This record gives sequence, structure tokens and C-alpha cells, in this order.
Amino acid sequence: MTAADPTRLGRAALRGLPPECRPALDPEALRTRVVHLGLGAFHRAHQAVWTEQAAARSGEPWGITAVAPRSPGTARALREQDFLYSLTERRPDGAATRVIAALTGALVMSDDAARVNALLADPAVTVVTLTVTEKGYHRRPGRAGQQGTALDRAAPAVAADLERTTAGDGHARLTTVIGRLAAGLAARMRSGAAPVTVVSCDNMADNGAVLGAAVREFTAASGWPDRQTVLDRMAEAVAFPATVVDRIVPATTDSDLDRAAAALGVRDTAAVTGEPYRQWVLEDSFAAPRPPWELDGALFVPDVAPYQLTKLRLLNGSHSALAHLGTAAGRDTVADALDTDWGAPLVRALCAEVAPTLPPGGPDPAAYAADLVTRFSNPAMGHRLDQIAADGSLKLPERWLPALRTLRAAGAATPLLELALAGWVHATHPDRKAADPAAEALAACWHSHPEPTGTVRALLTTLGAPDLAEDTALTGAVAARLPALRAGRIEV
Repeated sequence: MTAADPTRLGRAALRGLPPECRPALDPEALRTRVVHLGLGAFHRAHQAVWTEQAAARSGEPWGITAVAPRSPGTARALREQDFLYSLTERRPDGAATRVIAALTGALVMSDDAARVNALLADPAVTVVTLTVTEKGYHRRPGRAGQQGTALDRAAPAVAADLERTTAGDGHARLTTVIGRLAAGLAARMRSGAAPVTVVSCDNMADNGAVLGAAVREFTAASGWPDRQTVLDRMAEAVAFPATVVDRIVPATTDSDLDRAAAALGVRDTAAVTGEPYRQWVLEDSFAAPRPPWELDGALFVPDVAPYQLTKLRLLNGSHSALAHLGTAAGRDTVADALDTDWGAPLVRALCAEVAPTLPPGGPDPAAYAADLVTRFSNPAMGHRLDQIAADGSLKLPERWLPALRTLRAAGAATPLLELALAGWVHATHPDRKAADPAAEALAACWHSHPEPTGTVRALLTTLGAPDLAEDTALTGAVAARLPALRAGRIEV
């Protein structure tokens, strides 16, 4: 099929769409002024929507060329649809579907390396955004198991990319997002192009600083003979502001595609869904022009840390707790977990327990927790717990461990974090085949330490938390929770 196929979404089909489903602007009016790395559902349901609205309300042609780091499937589907796709908001009172016209291109990172480099060096492009998940940053664990900002140059993919930079090919097929971004920025610095802002939209504390450090360290370790000149120019011409993004975006299912087709009257193979709620908080530290996202409600602040930590520790922390505990209780979705006698109390109690670790200046924790209960209870979302539980070894060092350390050091009780941690421990058992890059190492902890407390200690050490592994009161409390979880009981 092609974009001209009347049964498929494309520019030719726009006039035939129901009026409420049409995009906010004419896609032909856009030009690529933003490059986005990470062509997943979250970007299409979040940053792309803000950018489309900013362009529509300002009359400025802010278009996005999005780059898929690995799989070409989504890029191909979008190209076949003239870069159009639909977003369905899953509201409790009924779904609402609308076509989004924010994208001006869809590329694949390695296959289209020359074109990606050219865009990153293009002076018309003034903003680069990323949604590549925590593992896309290839960070090396820091002291006491805390995630650091340093690039893990020994990681096979990073080491291979660094080796490729010695070949002198500016368009080498680099496989890591950090490597590709560093190469593109290096080309921009060499050309003397205008400054640019690079915005991480991934769920990490200090995500701007983490991204900036990774790019600089890759450049410093590269084989580029002018790397110091590039770094000096980068210090003046590239900004890495911190951000907080929030919208629950479940993985698209066949049923979602069918519902989108029914609403539109044409087939959309790149459809996405999301909850009605969305938020974007950005550090007001840009080096170049940007879309006026504030016209659609984005918040620009001097310091995002209070918002960032509230999101990570309350929303993301609760999500992970619900995912692991809900799975143990035989639940499939977040709403299923909330539809229990323990779901809402868990969210409220966990948020209250963690609240003392949050800096002042952010949202009120109690009100935030109440909003979470409402959002999580939305039965239309169908947000699968196994999707949230995936890659737990990468998520939990951000979501639970810093708060746990702070509370334990203050002598505060941590029963909800202990329960959540027990849920994760339960999920790592080899028989449960956790979807995690560290799955083999986690399974080995069970084989080598059959005694429950020993298993917990080994898992915490593998998680990068040897300090917490030595906390015998903590490991004993976590181990004591496991029998109830094995029986499917969640005791808040």
C-alpha cells in the first residue's frame, strides 16, 4: 500500500476524515527544525503533540524529523503514511482520536547515517530531543551503586562505536544513540553552525547533565583528531537542559489499531494511544530558538529537580511497585491492580513514605498521589504491568534506591519500599523469566544463594547497591515478605 491508497491514512485521506479527527495544521506548512532520536510511541504521544500545537498556535513551521535507533518498522510505516499518525486519548467516558501532523521525516539511525548527520549539522535545526529509555545512555554505575553520569566506554556497543570513529568515516554506521548524536554534533561544530539545544526526555534524575556528560565523554574518547576543538566549541554552542515528561502511553495493540481505523475511516498502522493527562516541565536554559511549547501548557522553570524527583519517586516509583506486586497477585494492567483492596492504599502510602526525600518547590505530594490514584484507575488505559516491569534493574536504581538510602540513613521506617523491593525480588526468580538485560545475573543470585536473605543480598549487589545489601534489617524485612508474595497476597 502507498499513501495514496484511499483505505490508508495519508495526506490524500485528510479531507475525508471526520472534522474532529483532522490535524491541527496543514502538514505541508512544516519544515524540519527539530530532530528527535527515538521513534517510539511515547514521543508520538507527547513531544510531537506539544510541537504540533506550538506550530499551529504560533504559525511557525516547527516540524520534526524523527529517527528510529534500531527497528525500521515504525519509520517505514510513517513514510508510507506521509508521516501522519493518529493519537487516541483513552478517556474514562470514551475515546477521542485525532491525526497528528508534527513529523516531516522518519529515518533509521544506522541506515540513514549521512542524512542524520546532515540534519544535526543543519543550522535550520535548533533543537534535538531524545526518548531512548534509560539503557540508551550506557551509563557506568557510580559509587555505592548509584547511577553515575559517566559513559560506560567498556560496554560492547560503545566500545565498537568508539573504534569506528578511528576509521575517519564521518558517516560510519554507529549503533549507539550517544555515538550517533556525538558524531552529528561534531559535524555541526566543525561547520560553525548556529548553537543547538539537546533535550533528554527520558526518566532519569539530572537527565540533561547525564546526556551532556555522555556526549562529551564519547567525543573525548573518540578517534577524531579535532576532538578537543569540537569539545571547546560544544561548551559554547550546545545546551543540555533538564526536563520532566509525563504521560502514560501503553504499547499499541491490534485492538487499538482497529479502534483508530473505526474512528478515522482509514487504516493507520502507526497509531498510538495515551491517557488524557500530559505534562512537560523544562529547564529554561536553551542555546537556540525553540518551539513555543508554553502555548500548549509546557512549564519553563529555573530548576526542574523538584518536579523531576517527584515524578521519578512518586509516579515512576509507584508504577514499578504496582507492576511487580500486581504481577505477583495475578493482575495484568495498572487499572486491574488499582481495582483491589490494596492498590490505592499502596500508591498513597508509598508516596507518603517517600515524600520526605523530595526537595521543596515541586507539587504537593499528597495531592500528587491523589491524582495518581485517579490516573491509574482509568479502566480505558489497559497499561500492561509487564511493560512497566521490564528492565527493572535499570529503572529501580533511579526510582527506589535513592529514597531508600535517604530514609534508612535518617532512621525512618521503610515498609512500603521494602514491600516494593520484595515484589521485584519475587519477579527475578528464574522461573518467571524477567524481561531484563541483567536477567542471567539476576537468575544466578537465586542459584548461588538459595537462602532468602542471601538471595536478597546478592540481588541488591547485582542491582548496584552493595551498601543496601549490607543492611541486615532491610534484607531480612524484604525476605520476610516473599512467602506472602509467592501465595499471591499483597500485604500493605
